[in-house]
Amino acid sequence: MPHHLMLAAAIYSQLNNHIKDLEIFQGTVFQSIFAVLQRGILITRKTKRKMKFMKIGTKPDTFYTEEATRTVISDIPSDLTIRINNVCFLLHKLQVPLVPKCGLLQRLYSDSDDSNVVTLDLHDVPGGEDAFELCAKFCYGITINLSAHNFVPAFCAAKFLRMIESIEKGNFVLKLEAFFNSCILEGWKDSIVTLQTTIKLPEWSENLGIIRRCIDSIVEKILTPTAKVSWSYTYTRPGYNKKQHQSVPKDWWTEDISDLDIDLFRCIITAVRSTYIPPPQLIGEALHVYACRWLIDTTKTRLPHSSGSQTEESKEKSRRILESIVSMIPAYRGSVSIGFLLKLLSIANYLGVSPVTKTELIRKAGLQFEEATLNDILFPSQLSTDQHYYDIDLVSAVLGSYLVLWRRQSPAPAENSHYLRSIRKTGNLIDSYLQVVARDVNMPISKLVSVAEALPEFAREGHDVLYKTINIYLKEHPDVSKADKKRLCRMLDCQKLSPEVRSHAVKNERLPLRTVVQVLFFDQESGSRAMTHKPKFTTRARQEQPETGAEAKQESDNKLQHEGMKSRVPETSERDFQKRSEAKTARGESEKGKEMRGGANSSSKVFQRSSR
Repeated sequence: MPHHLMLAAAIYSQLNNHIKDLEIFQGTVFQSIFAVLQRGILITRKTKRKMKFMKIGTKPDTFYTEEATRTVISDIPSDLTIRINNVCFLLHKLQVPLVPKCGLLQRLYSDSDDSNVVTLDLHDVPGGEDAFELCAKFCYGITINLSAHNFVPAFCAAKFLRMIESIEKGNFVLKLEAFFNSCILEGWKDSIVTLQTTIKLPEWSENLGIIRRCIDSIVEKILTPTAKVSWSYTYTRPGYNKKQHQSVPKDWWTEDISDLDIDLFRCIITAVRSTYIPPPQLIGEALHVYACRWLIDTTKTRLPHSSGSQTEESKEKSRRILESIVSMIPAYRGSVSIGFLLKLLSIANYLGVSPVTKTELIRKAGLQFEEATLNDILFPSQLSTDQHYYDIDLVSAVLGSYLVLWRRQSPAPAENSHYLRSIRKTGNLIDSYLQVVARDVNMPISKLVSVAEALPEFAREGHDVLYKTINIYLKEHPDVSKADKKRLCRMLDCQKLSPEVRSHAVKNERLPLRTVVQVLFFDQESGSRAMTHKPKFTTRARQEQPETGAEAKQESDNKLQHEGMKSRVPETSERDFQKRSEAKTARGESEKGKEMRGGANSSSKVFQRSSR
């Protein structure tokens, strides 16, 4: 037996348990249900990828609207007026089976007087005038098209009007229930669309069980093994081609349910997680798709802050969505990407969500901050009070959260340990970030220094990148004060600069004079140490000779000078510096020593000019 015939027989079998007068019912309702199901399923087979629908009635549509009045074209004058909100329906009492099919109208009509024209008020009919018109057309025998889009208001209105079998056989509620069970709940997108339409009639839909049954149907399909997924679904990931992929992706369902209201979406996710334990990444992907569907993207450009009522209403809805998404993120680390968490945090700054939500986002982002890339943290600031472009406060907050966790886990990281690799990876990321934000002409120096100094000392193997950041900032901010220059350069550790960078620094006119002298000092010391450790090229006899008193004193002086190098700015005066340079020149230890002497003399002359 064909599938649609078996379906019709099954529905008829279920109806047998509820219908008493089968002799009248057998020849009419069964044939009509059979014909409707046969027609509907055949249409569905012809349009395999489209949603299901059902036609009821055979007469042409004779309803017409004139201003706020809807009536039926008929030779019989209207004797029944039904007012719903601001619309009046001019209908007929008994000439058509309107009142006989509606239990509520029967009761209201019996309570009215015996005047020729009866007026009834039905302002509280669910679905309003449009839903009532569907019910009225059914009574007149006019063709109506039922689908997932209009099923909920039609079903609620039919229940309200009591268009049930005890009033008249083959009534509207029975046909609607048959369509709901056999078509809507059997379809994937039909169930989702129907569930979404319940937001306009939440109480009625909840009491009639529509919401619960739609959720059960959706969850059942989500839990279906991918090999058995045969229905149409939406999947528009970049680079994905259905023709090239034979298997169904595990997250095939995420885009379709993203059309739902946030409360209904939460019900679906909660039901899925309570039914079985899905992979956290699968739930995370569903949250990511939903956020992309409903939340504004704040990562590309700065958005205007408007005070209009409509804008504020939209922002309030977005705040509710974002807070719900954050509360649904699985606790498992890696269920969502660090890039997604940082985007949510940027959106949260723009929307002004609750401090609890922002704190939770910062905490989650801190747990995965070492996985971030430079593009993940280059966000424009969305605060109207910020004149600078980049949201450096966001990065500073997440970095602080990461460092708190890192110090708690690794108070003293060993060489080549995971924690040391983690902090150095993060250090490289922050230094790369600072190079970009240093080009922002409105970036306050205090914020740049705060982020740079937040990293522990061993987060940077070298200070070359930090020097480049300082140089970029001074180039883009030529009017920076001397005090700010010193504050900026105080971060540099000249011992961690490469020879190439030191060579550039001594010629850099943007640097404070004291920093240049410091670089020259360490460059000379490195040259001195290189000459001191050159005995491998001397004879063994020279190596075995004991040190003379003068050499021992010189070595002791070198050690003391080396200890002094650890401070940020050496305490040696320009006069002592010049004397040491001249002494090294007299000895003629190396060509590099001569170059350094020249640099020292030039620095000394600058000092002398400044002292004058």
